[in-house]
Amino acid sequence: MGKKDLRIVYMGTPDFAVASLQALVENGYNVVGVVTMPDKPIGRHMSELKGSPVKEYALSQSIPVLQPEKLKDGVFLEELRNLKADLQIVVAFRMLPEIVWDMPPRGTFNLHASLLPQYRGAAPINWAVINGEKETGVTTFFLTHEIDTGKIILQKRTPIAEADNVGDVHDRLMEMGAGLVLETVDLILDGTVDTIAQEKLYTSETELKHAPKIFKETCRIDWMRAAKKVHDFIRGLSPYPAAWTNLVSEEGKMQVLKIYKTEYLIEQHNLPVGTLRLSDKKVLDVAASDGFIRLLIVQLSGKKQMPVVDFLNGFKDVETYRLD
Repeated sequence: MGKKDLRIVYMGTPDFAVASLQALVENGYNVVGVVTMPDKPIGRHMSELKGSPVKEYALSQSIPVLQPEKLKDGVFLEELRNLKADLQIVVAFRMLPEIVWDMPPRGTFNLHASLLPQYRGAAPINWAVINGEKETGVTTFFLTHEIDTGKIILQKRTPIAEADNVGDVHDRLMEMGAGLVLETVDLILDGTVDTIAQEKLYTSETELKHAPKIFKETCRIDWMRAAKKVHDFIRGLSPYPAAWTNLVSEEGKMQVLKIYKTEYLIEQHNLPVGTLRLSDKKVLDVAASDGFIRLLIVQLSGKKQMPVVDFLNGFKDVETYRLD
């Protein structure tokens, strides 16, 4: 069987998933259908509907699109069967029920943005950066009952630089993952897949680091932590969804301040954590437990994202405030 004979159904939603789909299409693989999330309401009055990035790309290539509300819906399952997929590929989509992932004869594999078994879960790129990892990567694996636990097919690694934020790592893994998807499909086509059970890569569950979904409260900065950890936390959430803190006035009035880019300084001090220190009217530091966080790019609630110099130009008496 050649690549044009292998019928592939592709499942994904965000930008991260577009690169792999595009790589399949541009390299002549036979993608017979795409499954993605239903359109979402957008606009000020939420009156318009917008399709996912994967849907938009699929339609541009005249690929049929399915958008089920529920993955066990009988109508959807019948439509999926009618596509007669030999193989299903999942990139940044929902957890699939067995009736879906077990449907094609050559199985269903997933591209995950971590070096499994580490960082199973919804936000692996964020948590790898937040935790100060020096490297990460992408993994393809066959789906099974428990999320992100199936047998590993292939992995590729990439370093995480000290200056990288999650956006930098995301873009690198997106391109690397597209290549890994193609390599994985070729192995499946050739019948030369050699998998390894994830359980062989660790001896205890306590060794595993997890990547749970990130919520708004997850993104709140804890200034009691060490400066390096605060810095990693901020870059692990930049540019999205963004770390935030409360800018608190002497009177107790609070405004949300999002922080996108920082440096950290290890320096002994006696200041309460969260204290703001202004130097030369253009350098703004925040006291952490063992040093300072130097703010570089911020966004005050209701304002645009801006360099801290511009923020200071429009904000008087900043040293009378604190971050909480």
